[in-house]
Amino acid sequence: MANEDSFINEVSEEVRRDKLYKLMRKYGWIAIAAVVLTVGGAAFFEWQKATARTAAQAKGDALVAALAEDTAEARASALREVPVNDTPGGGAVLALLQAAGAVEADDTDAALASLETLANDAEAPALYRDLAILKSVIIGAGVTPPEERISKLSAIQQPGNPYRLLALEQRAYAEVEQGNSAAAIETLTGILADAEVTEDLRRRATQLIVALGGVLDQS
Repeated sequence: MANEDSFINEVSEEVRRDKLYKLMRKYGWIAIAAVVLTVGGAAFFEWQKATARTAAQAKGDALVAALAEDTAEARASALREVPVNDTPGGGAVLALLQAAGAVEADDTDAALASLETLANDAEAPALYRDLAILKSVIIGAGVTPPEERISKLSAIQQPGNPYRLLALEQRAYAEVEQGNSAAAIETLTGILADAEVTEDLRRRATQLIVALGGVLDQS
């Protein structure tokens, strides 16, 4: 009886082993593929991180080298050659630096072009796009018609915008350029009434109101 049980157990074990081999032959490739994908994915991820670090370091080195150039013209030229950052924020900062370099080199057209591109870049953070608008209006004073500057400023002079009061100041300058002193005084008075006005901006607004013949509210 014991020999019979042992024989049955051996046969059952052989059947199970045969089934296991068949399953491995049929589905074993899935396990192998999973291992290959896991190992390959980890290797690719590490390669991707190393590539990103190398690219970021190269861009940083190029930026430092550009800013270290001896003349404004050389700095502006070198900044134009710095690779555009692959992140929206990094690209926006580079565009602002390129505009600043162009201004330093007395190339207003190039500066305005860089700022215009950034202002219209939907992927750039709103903070940088709005700053590009403000800087383009400041740089474009005397070049861009006042009506156009006022139109641009309308997008960033709304409540809640961090550049709102500075935008209103630039609006007042454009209104003065238009010969509309009354509108400029009204704009400047609104700046003075704002709880968030800084002392420097308050002083500038007050001085311009007086220069335009306006009357300050002493209450």
